[in-house]
Amino acid sequence: MTTQNNPLLQEFDHAPFSKIENKHFKPAIIKAIEMAREEINAIATNADEATFPYTIETLEFSGEKLDRVTSIFFNLNSAETNEDIQQIAQEVSPLLSEFRNDIILNKALFEKVKSVYNKKDQLDLNTEQKTLLDRKYKAFSRNGANLPIEKQNELRDIDKKLSKSSLDFGQNVLAETNKFELHLTDENDLKGLPESFNEEAAQAAASKEKEGWIFTLEYPSYLPFMKYAENRELRKKMALAFGSKGFHGDELDNQENVLQIAKLRYQRAQLLGYKTHAHFVLEERMAETPEKVNSFLEEILEKAKPAAEREFKELENFAKDLDGIDQLQKWDAAFYSEKLKQKLFNLDDEKLKPYFKLENVIDGVFTVAQKLYGLSFKEVFDVDKYHEDVKTYQVLDENNKEMALFYADFHPRPGKRDGAWMTGYKSQYKKDGEEERPHISIVCNFTKPSKKQPSLLTFNEVTTLFHEFGHALHGMLGDTEYPSLSGANVYWDFVELPSQLLENWCYEEEALQLFAKHYETGEVIPMELIQKIKESANFQEGMATVRQLSFGMLDLSWHGVDPSAITDVKANEDNAFERTKLFPNVAENCMSTAFSHIFQGGYSAGYYSYKWAEVLDADTFEYFQQNGIFSREVANKFKTNILSQGGTDHPMTLYKKFRGKEPKPDALLKRAGLIEK
Repeated sequence: MTTQNNPLLQEFDHAPFSKIENKHFKPAIIKAIEMAREEINAIATNADEATFPYTIETLEFSGEKLDRVTSIFFNLNSAETNEDIQQIAQEVSPLLSEFRNDIILNKALFEKVKSVYNKKDQLDLNTEQKTLLDRKYKAFSRNGANLPIEKQNELRDIDKKLSKSSLDFGQNVLAETNKFELHLTDENDLKGLPESFNEEAAQAAASKEKEGWIFTLEYPSYLPFMKYAENRELRKKMALAFGSKGFHGDELDNQENVLQIAKLRYQRAQLLGYKTHAHFVLEERMAETPEKVNSFLEEILEKAKPAAEREFKELENFAKDLDGIDQLQKWDAAFYSEKLKQKLFNLDDEKLKPYFKLENVIDGVFTVAQKLYGLSFKEVFDVDKYHEDVKTYQVLDENNKEMALFYADFHPRPGKRDGAWMTGYKSQYKKDGEEERPHISIVCNFTKPSKKQPSLLTFNEVTTLFHEFGHALHGMLGDTEYPSLSGANVYWDFVELPSQLLENWCYEEEALQLFAKHYETGEVIPMELIQKIKESANFQEGMATVRQLSFGMLDLSWHGVDPSAITDVKANEDNAFERTKLFPNVAENCMSTAFSHIFQGGYSAGYYSYKWAEVLDADTFEYFQQNGIFSREVANKFKTNILSQGGTDHPMTLYKKFRGKEPKPDALLKRAGLIEK
């Protein structure tokens, strides 16, 4: 295939999805690697003295074509994949891993970077330039550039294996999710399930030319089933299927992948002179060390565990009184929690959903962004999309300057992985007097519209949309010189601040009245429902907190130790969960084998980040509340010091510029009702 015929190798601004065929990807990636190599070699072999502009800035802007092509490819592998794309991913990932290592282990290039780094104090660099230089130097030094050649070769081998194991892990989880279906034909089995939900299940069955109803492990199907289905045996069946993904000892089993990834990461850290993978990762995080993370998790666990145990006892007693349940199991949790919540607050997700039509919630999050940051969103129809479900928007500021192109993809499909995430197709940066604005995307798995009604979101889905949109704002409002420092390119335990912060508006009357309107009557959500949302915000917060902490502890049980002696994935997991366990252990289930955040995503040794960022977001929102939740003054400070700055400075420096002080956990613990206000 010639370069001229490959749309990925042409000049483009918007990703040319409609022109791309699967056959274009591998040749484009190979060619883009070749182009990037030439750019790198030109820097490495230049006879002139290394300088910040030529060496560091040129290195920063090298490989632009490769970045664009791979962002399109790997985003599609997450949001719209198929067997061909998965096979191509297996073929190109080792090539990309090898290329990255070729850069990091390029001795001549490293000497150039080191030369600039060693004279940094004599250079007149601004904060962003200093950060870029520091990042570039560490990209080499933290990845083996100072190692002898035989150790570098060992590192290359480890990185290739890691790349493959991680891909295999993700593909197995997706295959497991798609493989399972609960096919029901007896209407009695639907008892307790909302009519709208059953209608979607009937449509799912009809689409496969089957009678009855089909429920799957995709979140919009799985979560409501676990919350409302009265048939305990069917809840158990669903829970066991969901909790045992990658744990069946068959061709989709992930136990070996988990052990392999953990051990390879440890070996890699040791090669580089670090005690564990967590020590390596946390050196470049706000938390700095595993010891600090452990003490942070312990401090919150100490406050949350008594509350969690009280809440669990209350739930146990409630289930026993209601249905004579002697031993509460994991498949009972969502069902009886929902029943108890309805009893305590008379608040049912099904009562709320009519007020959260997807289109209205989108308008709501846009309005919140407009009131805080002066942004407007105009849907555009002339931008290429990778699937008909995707919506595209032009994002403008108050002066009608284009800030970003925004893609939004809301509904589940067989080719889309679970969960919700924000990503990008093009970075924001400034070069040669020109500014490039970013192309940002959020991908979710929300309830689909049916023949009878539009897509109506659960309250949890509403907060998820606000969460991902918070990440998107971080990308859209980037205002940096360099692409690698823009938007969400920040320390991992800082990245969740903008996303978790925006969730707070979902609980505020002033915000809800903007968009929570009944999809049939247009009636604004009644005050009593808003009050119940606020009252129920802390419902089982102790249990939720302990659950989140347990995931952080599981993460560190794989990455904060020498995992060489671990041979049993389930036994290691049970040990990690021992101190946070509330429900009886389920022998058939294993979380690690489907814990994509840490074995496929970027959260290894970093899952604590969600709780860490909650401390920041509670402290930040307290500041908004003191000044008004739509205070333009506070919003402008947040935009100027945090959202626009990306990773240009240390996060605590940026945070203190915004807030005037360091955060303390008190605001979070008060908000969660775990200490007195």
